[in-house]
Amino acid sequence: MKSQIPDLKELYETEYDQWLTETVMLLKTRELEGLDYENLIEELEALGRSERNAVKSLLLQIIIHLMLYQYWESEMERNRNHWAGEIITFRVQLEDKLTTNLRNYLGDELPKIYQNALLIVQNKTQLTALPEQCPYSFEQLLDKHWFPN
Repeated sequence: MKSQIPDLKELYETEYDQWLTETVMLLKTRELEGLDYENLIEELEALGRSERNAVKSLLLQIIIHLMLYQYWESEMERNRNHWAGEIITFRVQLEDKLTTNLRNYLGDELPKIYQNALLIVQNKTQLTALPEQCPYSFEQLLDKHWFPN
């Protein structure tokens, strides 16, 4: 079985889909000695980063659009329905991706995500009287039916 290791490493470089298929097969059959651990670890780490970045991006968009919806009065009449639709869309997408681990990650990252949203909204709108701390609870941000007054 050890002879498969160089083959898998070569497959990783040349035929990623086949490498993935072979790796899954080895895992399912518990033939762990044949695994390409180095690239498998790299792929799992990349997958984790990708999922964290995806949910972080969706939460950022929810916050941006909630702030536009709530505070950008000069554009409210023309854009309110659009922003509401975007908020719901991002919430639905986020709900589909959330796991307990990713939910905890977002809870921890919320202050940082809010600061980025604040910077974006300030630059987009030129509004200066926006809250320095996130005015929305984590549960409000995820609730598909909640909107600020």
